[in-house]
Amino acid sequence: MSQANTAPRGRYQLSQLDFLEAEAIFIMREVAAEFERPVLLFSGGKDSIVMLRLAEKAFWPGAIPFPVMHVDTGHNFPEVMEFRDRRVAEAGVELIVASVQEQIDAGKVVEPTGRWASRNRLQTAALLEAIETHRFDAAFGGARRDEEKARAKERVFSFRDEFGQWDPKAQRPELWNVYNTRINMGEHIRVFPLSNWTELDVWGYIAREKLDLPSIYFSHKRQVFERDGILLSDNPFITRGEDEELFEATVRYRTVGDMTCTGAVRSSAVELDEIMAEIAATRITERGQTRADDRSSEAAMEDRKREGYF
Repeated sequence: MSQANTAPRGRYQLSQLDFLEAEAIFIMREVAAEFERPVLLFSGGKDSIVMLRLAEKAFWPGAIPFPVMHVDTGHNFPEVMEFRDRRVAEAGVELIVASVQEQIDAGKVVEPTGRWASRNRLQTAALLEAIETHRFDAAFGGARRDEEKARAKERVFSFRDEFGQWDPKAQRPELWNVYNTRINMGEHIRVFPLSNWTELDVWGYIAREKLDLPSIYFSHKRQVFERDGILLSDNPFITRGEDEELFEATVRYRTVGDMTCTGAVRSSAVELDEIMAEIAATRITERGQTRADDRSSEAAMEDRKREGYF
């Protein structure tokens, strides 16, 4: 004899992914209702791919009511740039590109040189100028609290002052999903609908929604070298030391960014369930394992965020 279902009649229970999706869609609709000129930051990485899908769902059958923006260092993976352009065209949204190269050419920032040089930190100036030029008052980002300790303590609606800076000691309270959207002229809010998601949640959602991804997220052979425990791809934008020998490895990427500071992981995973099994077994976050820019100091991410970084 089967056990009777003791759940109260009429109770509608959401799965973990359904709950996270509903929360993110609520946040996106709240921003669309409260702000005049929002923008969604879209790099072509897995988190921003999920964000774009959520935006499509949030405003379906209407069009997404804001543009997307990519802060382009000029040193990105070609596979990701091809995917970015194709996905934006499919979604039918306007793409704004904030170019680090243009900032360098105009003399607004100085490109670092040497073995450890990366344009990653220069993205801040390009981002803040684009926000000011287009008068954006809210910017959606795909950051998650499980990624890194500075992001772990940041609010969903994260206030930025007139200089685009973040003060972690002056954050606004967020109780019962009630968000403070009040800002003055020149200020803006960074909004993170995926704050409560984990990396595994993101991959689970990608699998459920059957979302397309750049090929570098799956196992492939690549010429790499090891630096500070990270496998960096051989590319024309990085200065390789004489002691950093090239070799071929079977790898994939857990996160994508500037080629000079984004590392690969050894992996044979070519299917989504294989990737999810790897992530479930690891105890290191994707940024902790693969991002050289987060290793420059103990507070590297928080220092960049204070200056106006994503």
